[in-house]
Amino acid sequence: MAESQQSQGDSTGGTHFPGVVLEDDHGEAAQEIQKNEVPEDEAPTLTHVTDKVHFIDLANKQLQTISPEVTRLEYLEELHMENNLIVSIPRHIIKLRHIKVLYLNQNCIQDIQALGELQSLLSLDLSNNPLSHTSLPVISNLQSLRKLRLHKTNIHELPVQICKNLHHLELLGLSDNNLRCLPKEIVNLKNLKELYLQKNRFESFPEELCYLTKLEIIDLEQNLISFIPEEIGLLTNLVKLFLAFNKLSSIPDTLQHCQKLAVLDLSHNLLDKLPPGLENLTEMREVSLSGNPLKKFPRQICCWKSLTHVNLKNTRLHKVPKAFTKLAGVRILDLSENNFDEIPQGICSMKNLEVLALDGNKIQEIPGEVEELTNLKCLSLSENQFSAFPKEIFLLKSLEKLYLGQEKGIKFTSLPEDIKNLQNLKELYVDNNCLEYLPEAIGLLTDLKILDCQNNLLKKLPHSICRMQGLQKLLLQNNQLSHLPKHLDRLQELELLQLEGNPMIEPPTEVCSQGPSVIWEYLQEKRFQSARKLQVTGLFFYLFSDPNFVAWVD
Repeated sequence: MAESQQSQGDSTGGTHFPGVVLEDDHGEAAQEIQKNEVPEDEAPTLTHVTDKVHFIDLANKQLQTISPEVTRLEYLEELHMENNLIVSIPRHIIKLRHIKVLYLNQNCIQDIQALGELQSLLSLDLSNNPLSHTSLPVISNLQSLRKLRLHKTNIHELPVQICKNLHHLELLGLSDNNLRCLPKEIVNLKNLKELYLQKNRFESFPEELCYLTKLEIIDLEQNLISFIPEEIGLLTNLVKLFLAFNKLSSIPDTLQHCQKLAVLDLSHNLLDKLPPGLENLTEMREVSLSGNPLKKFPRQICCWKSLTHVNLKNTRLHKVPKAFTKLAGVRILDLSENNFDEIPQGICSMKNLEVLALDGNKIQEIPGEVEELTNLKCLSLSENQFSAFPKEIFLLKSLEKLYLGQEKGIKFTSLPEDIKNLQNLKELYVDNNCLEYLPEAIGLLTDLKILDCQNNLLKKLPHSICRMQGLQKLLLQNNQLSHLPKHLDRLQELELLQLEGNPMIEPPTEVCSQGPSVIWEYLQEKRFQSARKLQVTGLFFYLFSDPNFVAWVD
């Protein structure tokens, strides 16, 4: 094994150890590292390593130190040691003269002085470590750095030296710390494109950032910001701005000058309107204003012809302007927890809609025009005021997810047989209703993976449910079930079966509490015993029907 890997490494110019899919600071998957696979259990020993190794993944190995074997790899360029138990960085790490990417996040590291001589380093992640504040300035020696992540490291202030010396820095991650301000010297980071400051203690938008004109992403979610300076309009390259969960009561009109802005999240603030100039943000694709006390639908949104995602959950709205429904590109629309008593007129003409959330309103019926939503995959109508199950839903042939839980709305007493028309359905949520039975037709939903019927009045399950062999989750807690269908063990893909709060007899409660595999064994054993009983009964019936046997007995 070692020889074949070594020869393969020589022939390709380097051996690679198992890699990972990297992610940026806002959860978007980055490019996967290409590698020649080596079994995970062999990687930590490095017994088959040559000096041509460029990449090693030693994450999640319970390691307490960086082994000298690793630092002997002169040509190593990328090293992953995240989520271990490393408490210090050994001096011999300076031997990694060609290291470019180093992941040490989620360890127990305090002192990082030994990192100061890794002059080739381009990307460093020290997040989730109890770093000593006095050792942080050593990072300023790494003048080639492009990406620096210091999330959740208990930083109270960013060392000025970092701002003065890291002129090539493009990404800086400082989320989940205790920062209240940034040093004015941060304006020296002229090449900074991405800045992540969520979960800190900023009370105002740092004005210094407005002069970093190459910034494309700013994330200041979950702070205490109540003020944004007019100078924000200087950020003409800004593409994504995240300001959710702050204390903003207004937005400066100068934001309209950020002409490249495409993603804007202002949810959970104190906004009752948007400034009129924002209608000029013609590149807008995604907007979220959820959790703001809006007086009326912001008409600026109607001017954003490129919109694909609109989130207006819990914004006190009761109507939507006709101009909005002309935005043909909208694919995801969340109007849940508002005051609509009907599906807003014109929504059914938005033919590219894939996700429509209207739960938590006062809707009583669905118009027949809903069938025009031929691309709709997810519909959420939980907690509304339907007097009966809205059969117009069955016109949505493309539907894959349907939410009709009624914890606070008018509860359904039956599920129509026409549910079989939704042949593409993969997830069905009818929890918190008053259903006493499920229709036999539900067994025809062969693509269904999740069925949530918890908190109903179900007394038994239809035998057809045993045909739903793709089912992965079946949630039945808090019903009135006493027996399960005897062939339920045919659901071999079922991972989760919840039966708590039912008066179970067959199988008994103590069996049901042990999960699907134990339940399957019980059902199979019961069928075996029944089959044997039938065989014995049949034999006696045959013998007693034979006159010779009866005469012999006599």
